[in-house]
Amino acid sequence: MIGGDGWLKYCIWEHSATVWDLYRRRCLLQAEEMTCAAQAAELFRSRVAPGDTLLDAGCGSGYFYHSLQKRGIPAQYYGIDGAPTLIGIGRRYMPQFGLPADHLTVVRLEDLDASADHVLCMNVLSNIDNYHRPLERLLQTARKSVILRESLGDTTQYLYVKDKYLDEGCDLKVHVNTYALSEVSDFIRSYGFRVTAVMDERTLGQPELVIDYPHHWCFLVAEREVAS
Repeated sequence: MIGGDGWLKYCIWEHSATVWDLYRRRCLLQAEEMTCAAQAAELFRSRVAPGDTLLDAGCGSGYFYHSLQKRGIPAQYYGIDGAPTLIGIGRRYMPQFGLPADHLTVVRLEDLDASADHVLCMNVLSNIDNYHRPLERLLQTARKSVILRESLGDTTQYLYVKDKYLDEGCDLKVHVNTYALSEVSDFIRSYGFRVTAVMDERTLGQPELVIDYPHHWCFLVAEREVAS
């Protein structure tokens, strides 16, 4: 038998009721704002002009919209994520806060074909097999800027490990990759961007254990040399 639903079967974000509940509470403003979301919003504050579009790639349920609204940042927010359940949570709860349901779409990064002034991608590229193709899509999408938060260090390390925090009985693995900061920065520059590394305010340059594996969080702010 041949099936074509392997993405949903093996997608870890489709197998965690704990994550679903957390994302629901974030949408409803019942959970504390993530430090990285607050920092990303502040990084966008001086870069977003009225009417600019912002694409949140790997948005979960779209709760970064709250961080923009809280600070009066005038971006037209759109979010994509490969996990239908997470997008469904956002479509259900975010419209009551002013975000139209159709601004949240099920799209995998590899399939992205879009255009936006600004792109955000946090905590995503480190948990997929490699960054080159999806990051290329994000850079091709952005007219003005891209802000990333990923596990970045002096050297590249690839891990593929069991996620022990999924639903009971679920036996799936996930990538926990750290990419060389210099390599990723050079890749971004090759697409016509200036790149600045910014220390992550949550971890202050120290590794943080996520599903029991160290992540070396760092922000990269990329701005087009000439806005298109």
